[in-house]
Amino acid sequence: MVPAEIFRKVRQIEISTSRLVMDTFAGEYHSVFKGQGMEFHEVRPYSPGDEIRSIDWNVTARMGDPFVRRYHEERELSVMLVIDASGSADFGSVSRFKRDLATELAAVLSFAATNNNDRVGLLIFTDRMELLIPPRKGRRHVLRLIRDMLVFEPKSIGTNIRLALDTINLVLQRHSIVFLISDFLADPESYRRAMAVTNRRHDVVAIDIHDPMEEEIADVGLLLLEDAETGELRSVDTSSKRWRNSFAEQVRRFQAAKMEVLTNSKVDRISITTEHDYVAGLTKFFKQRARRLSR
Repeated sequence: MVPAEIFRKVRQIEISTSRLVMDTFAGEYHSVFKGQGMEFHEVRPYSPGDEIRSIDWNVTARMGDPFVRRYHEERELSVMLVIDASGSADFGSVSRFKRDLATELAAVLSFAATNNNDRVGLLIFTDRMELLIPPRKGRRHVLRLIRDMLVFEPKSIGTNIRLALDTINLVLQRHSIVFLISDFLADPESYRRAMAVTNRRHDVVAIDIHDPMEEEIADVGLLLLEDAETGELRSVDTSSKRWRNSFAEQVRRFQAAKMEVLTNSKVDRISITTEHDYVAGLTKFFKQRARRLSR
């Protein structure tokens, strides 16, 4: 039995994200994620202005009058939400944890997809495959995915992005949209090849969730820090300017290495922070991608 509190949370997320999808992202989603080709629809009599190349000469010869073939865009897509549930997701220094933000982002993308009659699936990973739900259609299915994300408790705390991408390539036979939602706190070299291979087979969008404290630590004196994925404890003196500069340089090098892997793999990245509303980040992504596709 699912507790009543979970039902209330699912309903709350449904109301807030559905309204956001309808008001903001419905058209953008449709325009930037295209179907995989054209599907035959009908043959009809030729009308002035029709493209001559669309004339069906066999039907025209048989009927004695010109007929044209009409096609529809094959809109139906599969969307896979690939969510990092490692220990570092249970961190947030501002208003929410990264895990909660990932769930809401996944809900927005799920409703945008199902409003376009696309199938939606879910893969949750740590350093192992934690949960896999194949893509299906329908609002009820999306509500089930949201519920599962809310109640999910991972069995491990590590991160293995390569394993998640390799699994996607095994379970998804058709070209799909893959939203990889993670804080990407893993060695970029560990997933370089898998990222490139997956993006050649599918359309991968990296949603990079981060917290401001992961990029800059203020001068608050002595701190005892714990690695959420290894349990390692380390005492640091944040009053030391030398230490803060060294930390900032490590962050800069790590971000540069991550961006190099994503850029070389031709993967779009959406940067989302726990500090700000995610709407701006998603809106910017949709607009930039729409402009690129229109060129």
